[in-house]
Amino acid sequence: MSALAEEIRERIRRDGPISVATYMELCLHHPTHGYYRRGRPIGAAGDFVTAPEVSQMFGELIGLWCAAVWQSMGQPQRVRLVELGPGRGSLLADALRAAGTVPAFRDAIDLHLVESSQSLRAEQAVLLADARPTWHEHFETVPPGPVLVIANEFFDALPIRQFERVGNAWQERVVTLTPSSQVLRFAASDSVPVGDGLGCAPSGAIVERAPAREALAGAIAARIVADGGAALIIDYGPERPGFGDTLQAMKRHRRHDALDESGSADLTAHVDFSSLAAAARHAGAGVFGPVSQGDILRALGIDARAAQLRQGASADQAKKIDSALRRLTGVHGMGTLFKALAIAHPALDAPPGFETEATAAP
Repeated sequence: MSALAEEIRERIRRDGPISVATYMELCLHHPTHGYYRRGRPIGAAGDFVTAPEVSQMFGELIGLWCAAVWQSMGQPQRVRLVELGPGRGSLLADALRAAGTVPAFRDAIDLHLVESSQSLRAEQAVLLADARPTWHEHFETVPPGPVLVIANEFFDALPIRQFERVGNAWQERVVTLTPSSQVLRFAASDSVPVGDGLGCAPSGAIVERAPAREALAGAIAARIVADGGAALIIDYGPERPGFGDTLQAMKRHRRHDALDESGSADLTAHVDFSSLAAAARHAGAGVFGPVSQGDILRALGIDARAAQLRQGASADQAKKIDSALRRLTGVHGMGTLFKALAIAHPALDAPPGFETEATAAP
C-alpha cells in the first residue's frame, strides 16, 4: 500500500467518505505523495505520452497558431504566452522555434508556465532556458497584459465530482472503505440535487460535473475579455456530455485501478467541452469549436509540414513521420478522441482552424 493510500484511509476513518474530486486532488497534488510532485510522468519512461512527444509538428503548428492570433490582436509589443501544465516543455520548445519565422512575434513573447511539479520545472528550465520563463502555481498569478493561453491535456486532470442515479434520487459518488478489509472502494453517499434535466436517467447512471474546470475556463475568459488575447484548449472527450464513469488511471502506459496504490498513477477524466464553453461565454468571451484535433491540425497545415519533413529524410525517418501523422490525426485515435476549443476576445474573428465553427459571444 502506498503512503498516500494509508493517509487517505486514516482520513476516511476519522472524517468519513471523501468525494471523487477530493480523492483526485490528493492523488495528483498532495504536497508530499502527489503524483505530480514526484517522478517523471511523461514519455516512454513515464506513464503516458502526449501529442508534443509524438511529433514536433504538433507544437510547431500551435506556435504558428499563436503567431496568427497575435497578428489579429494588432501585434501588441508584449504578450504573455502561457502554457498550463507544460510537461517537459516539448510543446513550447517546438512552438517557439516555429514562432521564430515571425520575428516580431517571437520578440514580443513573455513566457509564463503554470506548473506544480518541481521535477518537470527543472526539465522545462533546461529546454526553455533561452526564453527565460516565469513559473506559477496558478493561472491567476500571471501578470496583467494581453495573453495567449495554451492548455494541452490539462483540463482532463482537474478534479471531477461524480453522481449516481439510485432509484429516483441522485447520490454523490464517494471514496470510502470496505467494512471488513478496510480497502478503498466507491460508494453512493447522500442524495443531492444535480439538475440539468437529468430526472429521466436510468438507475445506475453516472453523471460527472467539474466545477474546478468551469471556474478556470471562466477565469481565462475573464482575463481575455479584460486584457485581450485568446486561449487554445486541446483535450480528450466527446463533443456533448453523456452518462458514464470516465475516471481512469494510467501507469506505465497501461490502464490501472484508480483506487490502487493512490498517488502512483495519473488520474484523468473526459472533458465536457460544452461546460467550458458555457463558462467562457458567461464571462463575455467569444467561443469557437470544439473541433476534432485531426481537423484543426489539418487546417493548420500538418500534411504540408509532414511532406516538408520527409524531404531529405531517410526511409526509416519517413516512416516515423507518417506514423506520427496518423497518430495525431487518424480517425481511430487522437485525431477524433481529442478536441480543440478556442476562447477569444469578443472583438476577434475566428482563430485559424475554427473559421467554420464560430459561435457568438453573449
